[in-house]
Amino acid sequence: MAALTGFASSFVLVVAGLQAVGASDAQAASGLFALCLAVGVTCIAVPWYFRMPISFAWSTPGAALLVAAGQTTTDFAAAIGAFLVCGILIVLSGLWPWLGRTITSIPKPIAGAMLAGILFPICLAPVTASVQQPLLFVPVVVVWLVLYRLARSLAVPAAMLVAAIGIALTAGTGWMTASSSAPALVFVSPVLDPVVIVSLGIPLFIVTMAGQSVPGFVVLSTFGYRPPPRAILAGSGLASLAASLFGGHGINLAAITAALMAGPDAHPDRSKRWVATATSGAAYLVLGLGAGYAAALVSASPPILITVVAGLALLGALVTSLTTALDDARHRITAVATFLVTASGISVLGIGSAFWGLLVGGAVMLWLGRASTGAGRV
Repeated sequence: MAALTGFASSFVLVVAGLQAVGASDAQAASGLFALCLAVGVTCIAVPWYFRMPISFAWSTPGAALLVAAGQTTTDFAAAIGAFLVCGILIVLSGLWPWLGRTITSIPKPIAGAMLAGILFPICLAPVTASVQQPLLFVPVVVVWLVLYRLARSLAVPAAMLVAAIGIALTAGTGWMTASSSAPALVFVSPVLDPVVIVSLGIPLFIVTMAGQSVPGFVVLSTFGYRPPPRAILAGSGLASLAASLFGGHGINLAAITAALMAGPDAHPDRSKRWVATATSGAAYLVLGLGAGYAAALVSASPPILITVVAGLALLGALVTSLTTALDDARHRITAVATFLVTASGISVLGIGSAFWGLLVGGAVMLWLGRASTGAGRV
């Protein structure tokens, strides 16, 4: 269930994000396949070694960042270079804990507002699309809303199913026989472009660490597990490095799906719950075989339809990030400034809005002054 939920709720966002930064259909399918392999292998090997339900997932906020980054770069080789740098930074976070502490010490209002700014334009899609083409998009939203009330974990997969029916009605079923449907890894030689590294690689590292890895450790600790942070970060970073060469933007410690496998529903005996995580890893390896069909489905879809499904999947993350950003009344102006700059989608000197949002948020916080008790940490 965790593997199916994790895959179905965000694979469209991954493929759309990779295509936004210049990936061809075959390269996007390769990226999704590489991520499934990386998640699958780590979800099997790491829990087996530590005998803990330590689970991994691809970076969903990172995929959302790729969609936004399409406004600043469409050179996929340069994007691969940024993915590579992100993987290296994750490894360094494990080898040198001070780097991890630096990232996690970014004030919550700034980190939360930056993530909210990345997600906001995507989460607007269900609203605008339902007005523009109600016959196609309203059923997707209604199905999501009904199941979100009755069976939350099925809401996004069901919405994706309704969207697929809409695609079949509008674009036919040719995507099911596309030549790129067979699973294959496509190597892409990375290009290290400083501008793309700053506008994509660095923000990707920050949202991956602050948006998913850190909450993942919190989830595990909630259920009484204390995994070794250095080994976990170094391992996920190495897996991200390997996946990046074939189009994967990076993996991280899982948070939401981790709760399914680390809780008592997985097994009454805490010492045996790691088996559920290893099983999810095996499921990801199987799901990866359908990466080509997933990419073909996204390619055959009207772009706005994919954004609608992605927007519905990310509403929960948007709520969480906005709550984090505005929780401290002393720093709401800082949070709003960060959010507005990031959500604006501006590009200055070729560098995207996520970087400038962080910069402006930091400058506003320093100018307005920080309370002596601090702003709180991620």
